[in-house]
Amino acid sequence: MKDISQEIIHSAHRCLKSKSCITSEDYVLCKVEYCVKGEVHFILCKENTECTYKQIFGNQYFCSCPVRKEIYNKYKE
Repeated sequence: MKDISQEIIHSAHRCLKSKSCITSEDYVLCKVEYCVKGEVHFILCKENTECTYKQIFGNQYFCSCPVRKEIYNKYKE
């Protein structure tokens, strides 16, 4: 299990997937294609499911989920 602070976990209160990225070992994360200054995480998702944190920017998507951003920033996953 990944070490993510409770403060960050609680800040992801809009998660529609019950924070499966940290509760399920089988969960497949959206791939961070590149990151700008640890703040803006452009992603490529294997599945095209609805997510309140997936935002469109031109023809790409970025992730605003505090948990997903922390996973990438800490573990580069």
